[in-house]
Amino acid sequence: MLREEVAKALKVVQDGGIILYPTDTIWGIGCDANNTEAVQKIYHLKQRDESKSMIILLDNGNKLASYVREVPEIAYDLIEFAENPLTLVLSGARNISPALINADGSVGIRVVKHQFCEQLIQRLRKPLVSTSANSSGKPSPKNFADIDAEILEGVDYVVDLEQHSLQEKKQSSIMKLGTGGQFSFIRR
Repeated sequence: MLREEVAKALKVVQDGGIILYPTDTIWGIGCDANNTEAVQKIYHLKQRDESKSMIILLDNGNKLASYVREVPEIAYDLIEFAENPLTLVLSGARNISPALINADGSVGIRVVKHQFCEQLIQRLRKPLVSTSANSSGKPSPKNFADIDAEILEGVDYVVDLEQHSLQEKKQSSIMKLGTGGQFSFIRR
C-alpha cells in the first residue's frame, strides 16, 4: 500500500500536480519545490498571499547545504535532537522555486520523519513543498476528517494513507536560525 501510494503521488508531482498528503505533523498540500507553476497552484487553492511563504521538506539533514548557502552548524544538532517536529528558517535559500523564498532570502525547511514523505522525497530527488491543508485564515486540520471539501477537490491527488486516523496532530515548531547561531521562535 505504501509503495503504491508513493508511486502514484510521485507521478502526480513529477507531472506538475499538487497532492494532499499525511506528514509527521498535520496533513499537507505539496508539490515539487522547483516547479513554480505548481507552487502558484497551491497559493491559489489556499487563497494565500504570496508574501506568506511555505516550507520545504527534506528526507535527510545532509541535504540542507543544497538548499541554503550557509548552514549554521547548530542546525544539524537541532534536527538530530529535536523531540518534536521542527522547522528551521534559514537564510540564503537556493535551488528552489523563487516563489518559496521569503523576501529576506530565507526558507523554512523541515527534515521530515514520516515514512511516506521520506520515500516520496527520496524518489523525487528534490524537496517537497509542505503547507497546511486549509484555506488561508481557517484553522489547520488536526486530522483528515477536518479538511474542507474545497481543498480535497482542489488538489490533483489525495494520498490514500492515514485517512481514518483520529489522532490529532499538531503543526511543527518554527525556529529562525541566524548564521551566527542566534535564534528566535516563530511558533512553539
